[in-house]
Amino acid sequence: MRTLIQILARLRRETDGNILPIAAMGAIVAAIIVGSAVDLSRAYRVKNQLQAACDAAVLAGRRTVTTNGFDTASKNAADNYFETNFNGNTQEAHSTSFVPSSDDNGNTVKGTAQTTLDTAIMRLFGFNNFALTATCSSSMGVGNSDVVMVLDNTGSMGTNLTYTQTRLEALQAAMKNFYTTLSNATSGTNARIRYGFVPYSTTVNVGQLLYNLNPNYLADSHTYSSRQATYIDYGSASGSAGSPTYQNYQTTYWNYYDGTRYRSWSDCTAAVPADDSAYSDYGSPSSTTTKSTNSSGDLVVEITTTQEQRKGTYQCYYYSNNKYYVIVQYDTRDKVTTTTKTGATYTTTPSSTTVFDHWDYLPISYDTSVFKTFAATTSNTGDSGAAVSATWNGCIHERKTVAQSSFSYSPSTGISPSGAYDLDIDSAPDTYDEDTKWAPMWPEIVYDRYVTGTDWRGRTTYTMTTGTGDYGERVSSPCPAAAQGLQEMTQSQFDTYANSLAATGNTYLDIGMIWGGRLLSPDGIFSSTVNSPPANGGEVSRHIVFMTDGVMEPNNSINQAWGLERWDRKVTSDGSSEDTSRHTSRFLAACEAIKDKGIRIWVIAFTSGLSDDLKTCASDDSSFTASDSTDLNAAFQEIAKQVGELRITN
Repeated sequence: MRTLIQILARLRRETDGNILPIAAMGAIVAAIIVGSAVDLSRAYRVKNQLQAACDAAVLAGRRTVTTNGFDTASKNAADNYFETNFNGNTQEAHSTSFVPSSDDNGNTVKGTAQTTLDTAIMRLFGFNNFALTATCSSSMGVGNSDVVMVLDNTGSMGTNLTYTQTRLEALQAAMKNFYTTLSNATSGTNARIRYGFVPYSTTVNVGQLLYNLNPNYLADSHTYSSRQATYIDYGSASGSAGSPTYQNYQTTYWNYYDGTRYRSWSDCTAAVPADDSAYSDYGSPSSTTTKSTNSSGDLVVEITTTQEQRKGTYQCYYYSNNKYYVIVQYDTRDKVTTTTKTGATYTTTPSSTTVFDHWDYLPISYDTSVFKTFAATTSNTGDSGAAVSATWNGCIHERKTVAQSSFSYSPSTGISPSGAYDLDIDSAPDTYDEDTKWAPMWPEIVYDRYVTGTDWRGRTTYTMTTGTGDYGERVSSPCPAAAQGLQEMTQSQFDTYANSLAATGNTYLDIGMIWGGRLLSPDGIFSSTVNSPPANGGEVSRHIVFMTDGVMEPNNSINQAWGLERWDRKVTSDGSSEDTSRHTSRFLAACEAIKDKGIRIWVIAFTSGLSDDLKTCASDDSSFTASDSTDLNAAFQEIAKQVGELRITN
């Protein structure tokens, strides 16, 4: 280069006959300009490719970060992406290196890429190469987001996934990691993240949410498949108690009178009380009732009461080692009294003058105005018509619907058919229309029903009946954990909620999705919460994370969101036919109604195949399968990363 400068200097001084030298000088300058342009263009192209590869690498590294932080797997992912996107041979570069790192446990992944590009023309003039460097970093930023987790809490979630972990425990761990990922991404920002939950099985536990929102959204009366006690009322009948008779005289046993130990025989005998002079009642009486009809057609009832009576004889007893006790020996008998009443009547209202006669199993309308307030409420459905106290656990029966085989949703017309209030995720109940309201599930009063008969061998038979039955059984009434509306949560609060989940009941995908939509709809009964603006004034993205470990599995003989389907027939026409397909149609219609509101539905099929129905329900590119806890955690992590946004931050 020094030589070139010297030549140019001489040419500048020499003015005689310098046309040719000047031309030569021009050619050299032109070569320098063209050569630098070519090499600089090559350097610019390689630098851009180096930067693009660096950016892609840190994005890939950040995407693979889990709760383990920036571990070997994340580093390898970053390295692999860089190598894939930058080929030194193709770029005519060498001595290439890429170093990914993170100083905040993976929340931000940084990278430094270097390479050397040899010049093609400028080396003739002493410029041999370009040392190129690119720096890059990627982090996950989360804007304002509302996330409602609609979670399968059916009985199968309690089965073992491994020897040490159930499916439900795997879900709880994945949920907590999901929270951690989003929490880390929003650390130091003013982004608002709110969480809601709908654990579902055969129904959902939304009673407290509804009551807190508006008690009038809950019905004051509701019809249940139940049983009614019929009593014989002898209060106004004629007749009186007969004379008592005494039976079953016997000496029963002896025991220590008061347990006091006396030191001498004389002390003991002095403490002996006088023998009982008469029998006295002991314990509660028992009674039996027989009924008949006399020649005049009057109902005659005989109530036989048996009361045990005792009379005691006292004496001293020497035990051993100078220990003396007073013992009592009892004589017992039964006092039997029969009351005959003529002209008794039947009633369904118990009183002090009634005795239980029989059960009728049938649909009964109950007053739920007290029960829905979570106050203890009695019903005469216990043994022999006894009062049973119950307190509402919060699970619900759905609003009135239509027993139709097919349901659909259209943005212009909404849900079809229009009478399916159970699928309406927006409309509030009409205060004056009980059909539009939700009713409390009342497990203590719901019974299956049969009529009894006798077969040719004299054995009792039981036949299901659509009418009134004379025999029945309490049915299962599974109830999952209470749902939660949208709210900001600390890690501790989130973990506590996750730990409250329990496995119970069958899989009703539709009831879970319906209530996920209700909690997140900006047009529904919870809209004041949903539409509450964040303090930062930004937009809010809305997401449903729907997880199931099975397929639709309705059961017509249990108490669920649509009642006891065998008899209530709110979904089917005959109590059983097309039950699964009709619930599935409801499920898909609810999915479409929710997506039409701009809510993104994420679906995870855990330990089960991703059915076409689940794929249809999910938003585009928003469905996952998970065969084990690792897959489940990965699915939740991927959703968390897409709820947030990975971005280049350099």
